[in-house]
Amino acid sequence: MSGIIGRTMTSRKISALNQFLMGSRVFASRTYSSSAKEMTVRDALNSALDEEMSADPKVFVMGEEVGEYQGAYKITKGLLDKYGPERVLDTPITEAGFAGIGVGAAYHGLKPIIEFMTFNFSMQAIDHIINSAAKSNYMSAGQISVPIVFRGPNGAAAGVGAQHSQCYAAWFGSCPGLKVLAPYSSEDARGLLKAAIRDPDPVVFLENELLYGESFPISAEALDSSFCLPIGKAKIEREGKDVTITAFSKMVGYALQAAEILAKEGISAEVINLRSIRPLDRPAINASVRKTNRLVTVEEGFPQHGVGAEICASVVEESFAYLDAPVERITGADVPMPYAANLERMAVPQVEDIVRAAKRACYRSST
Repeated sequence: MSGIIGRTMTSRKISALNQFLMGSRVFASRTYSSSAKEMTVRDALNSALDEEMSADPKVFVMGEEVGEYQGAYKITKGLLDKYGPERVLDTPITEAGFAGIGVGAAYHGLKPIIEFMTFNFSMQAIDHIINSAAKSNYMSAGQISVPIVFRGPNGAAAGVGAQHSQCYAAWFGSCPGLKVLAPYSSEDARGLLKAAIRDPDPVVFLENELLYGESFPISAEALDSSFCLPIGKAKIEREGKDVTITAFSKMVGYALQAAEILAKEGISAEVINLRSIRPLDRPAINASVRKTNRLVTVEEGFPQHGVGAEICASVVEESFAYLDAPVERITGADVPMPYAANLERMAVPQVEDIVRAAKRACYRSST
């Protein structure tokens, strides 16, 4: 009986929320499995949403074009038909409005997943993300939980200019009360999104538009509906002994390409996929640096106050005596993103930048 009452109350809450919107018209494994099966990041995210919505009637999705259009990037494809307009809610172009409504729904026990068409647009809703979602648990002495996920593409895409290309990992990663995740592979996407939805605290989930269509090997374990990755744990994508390279999101792929090139020149690079920006897996990073004695950090964001800067500080504080070379930071250029393709390429890290930095750290280059 209690289960029926609970489901009915949940349905009424979501129904009331839908009526308001409509009425207002303000619309640590180390390696991949050897399995041959592959999945795109887009399908990994879609399947994670589907399974979590199926498992918990309190979970619902809200955002621009998530329903009738099947999602701007088709991440929510099929969900409207399966779960109906009360759990897949199309909104108008009002990030401040639907993010605030989502936080309010989370206050009352629902589990909203708020989709931003790009995280650049989350700036319209940052008051709700920071002041309403991130701080409420602390300010209420633990009486208020805010189980909400803010997700969408983050960082540079291609040819979309300065206002649609920014990386917000460091912005949100600096805020107590938030958890900030940045998946790279399909297993990352599935496991971390499931963890985010199940978490009792607000999670900022930073995807990458250019990774949506990429396919990755995926294990049978990761395809299980109970699969979930721990928040706050990095993954060693490639083991090495000469230099540690940390990266997240799309830059993990660049770091792995750089490691392949370095291997041909006799440099063994260890590549760490951070997965979690906040909390940051400092023990894994420092353990690697204590083994390799060198560090290169890679990110798309701006150099000042970046994720790499925080990693450098952690290593200097905890493992300074183990360093045999200055820490190298690879970041985006300290300028708004140019629109011209040739300038855009110069403004974001490239594989050759990582290779050169690793060589410098190993004293194998004069530049």
